Amino acid sequence: MLKMRRVSPLIAMALFAVQGCTVNEVITAEETELVVADDTVDEALLLDIGVVEFDGGVPDDNDPSDTRVYAEIRGAESRYLPYHLKTTLQGTGHWGAVRVIPSREAFTDVIISGRIETSDGEYVKLEISVDDAAGRHWYSEEYSAQTGVSSYSERRDRRQDPYQKVFNDIANDLQAYVAKMPPEEIKRIRQVSELQFFGDMSPGQFGGHLAGDDDGIVQVVRLPAENDPAVARLRQIRERDRLVVDTLNEHYANFYYGISIPYSAWRKTSREEAINYRQVKRSATLQTLMGVVVLAGSLAVETDSSSSSTRRMQRSLQSIGISQGIDQIFAGFSRRSEASLHVEAIKELSESFGSEAAPMVIDVEGQTRRLTGTAAAQYESWRRLLREIYEAETGFPTSIEVGSPSREGEPTG
Repeated sequence: MLKMRRVSPLIAMALFAVQGCTVNEVITAEETELVVADDTVDEALLLDIGVVEFDGGVPDDNDPSDTRVYAEIRGAESRYLPYHLKTTLQGTGHWGAVRVIPSREAFTDVIISGRIETSDGEYVKLEISVDDAAGRHWYSEEYSAQTGVSSYSERRDRRQDPYQKVFNDIANDLQAYVAKMPPEEIKRIRQVSELQFFGDMSPGQFGGHLAGDDDGIVQVVRLPAENDPAVARLRQIRERDRLVVDTLNEHYANFYYGISIPYSAWRKTSREEAINYRQVKRSATLQTLMGVVVLAGSLAVETDSSSSSTRRMQRSLQSIGISQGIDQIFAGFSRRSEASLHVEAIKELSESFGSEAAPMVIDVEGQTRRLTGTAAAQYESWRRLLREIYEAETGFPTSIEVGSPSREGEPTG
């Protein structure tokens, strides 16, 4: 009788492992209900929020074939995700103006910055940090979610992003934090951000109204007189500045809506590819393992039986076992190649995203200024222009018109 009993359990375990290699999918993703204001909030207690473009989180030594992180996709997401967070926060009724800002140089009451740790259509993980104008760090938190099959269904609510749970969690945490703040502190934050803008425009006149304490927190030393003509003029300038930021937000909006269809398709496909990739990779590992076990088991079959017929049977079974083992090993290698094809399929979807803002035309008392480059570059150019205008002997002109973003080659109106 063949002495196969001691190797059969190994082969049986390998077969059992391969049968259990299926990756389970989430059908319906976990949801978080967005907390919306019940009543109209006093406008004096509404803080403005600036959401800075996110850090894409692409490692310096990134190898897309290994990490499946593509710089083109992350570059698009660093602008797309902040804009969707803006729309979510705006819908709560808990805040004043919510804008995507190109840099922290845009003075606002609260600044949200973020880093994309993971985003592959199936899983998302964002590292979010919140600070106020006075330099107080509110908190840093990691937010994550897993999408489900229904997250990309044709019948889903298209107003809800597949990552909506993360955005709702961020919005709810922000509201819970500010709800604990006394009204006096909220008003002080608003005063600080306004005086920071005044001091940036006119440091000689308003630079001494704020001072930092030992902890680096900005405190109000004194408030300017409400009937000071310079205050009224600087508030007018700040409204122009906000208008420019709002105009730049049209660029973010155009980008957001422009890539929404291909980006949604990428995330859906990427999610499927990620699951397939895990399935293939796991199956390949287990299949190769089974091949090794079968091969080892076949080599371990004793072939020195005294019966010639038994020896022939043993050698025949050994040959079959070795052949099957080798087939399993090569099948595992083949599946790994298939996994690489999935990665390439994802990579091909990441080539069509852009980063340049449409040129913005600004008319200052009949003189046209054209701002070009990225949103950050345009805003930096605008701030330089703003200071030049303020420092001019004629003072700040009343006729400043900010045109809508225009594409190269299109009429500016």
